[in-house]
Amino acid sequence: MDRLNRFARRIPTWPLYLGALIPPAWYFYAGVSGQLGVDPVKAMEHKIGLLGLQVLIASLCITPLRRYAGLNLIKFRRALGLIAFFYIVLHLLVWIVLDVQIPSQIIADIYKRPYITIGMAAFVLMIPLAATSYNAAIRRLGRNWRRLHWLVYPAVVLGGVHFVMLRKGWQLEPLLYLGGIALLLVLRLPSAARKRSRGVIPQQSRG
Repeated sequence: MDRLNRFARRIPTWPLYLGALIPPAWYFYAGVSGQLGVDPVKAMEHKIGLLGLQVLIASLCITPLRRYAGLNLIKFRRALGLIAFFYIVLHLLVWIVLDVQIPSQIIADIYKRPYITIGMAAFVLMIPLAATSYNAAIRRLGRNWRRLHWLVYPAVVLGGVHFVMLRKGWQLEPLLYLGGIALLLVLRLPSAARKRSRGVIPQQSRG
């Protein structure tokens, strides 16, 4: 594990950002070339949204991996969070620009369809997280930066609920995602309680 951690410290974060461009580019190409079925816009919308949820869940795995397995990937957490936000923005843009297209219908859907309302709430919660994920904001906010970034937890839960409701009925795949999110949050509880009792504010990655 020490060798893995030393190797991880030598890996820069910028390849993650470049690699993040590949999946949506592929989905767009597959859509225009007829490889995404009879409704390529819906398929692209769902695939990119699921990718955003997957990357957001991956960012939540970093702390349990360090705590329980000794694998320190903390330097990649910010990149994963920003990539997840990027995918969710693309998911939203595909829905607005390519799917619904009509502004009045978009507003009506947000108010009338609960799964869209919940998904939009998750997106809104992620906006301040993405907007403050740079070193100057971390320094300026100080202790409040940590408190602000607790918004990731309700955001990911809402994202999981959005996925469950989107699939309609009790399908196994979205329930597994929601269960995984719940497990990751439970794994954080004992340590979070100890830190609050000690008044400790953990250091955040600046990588």
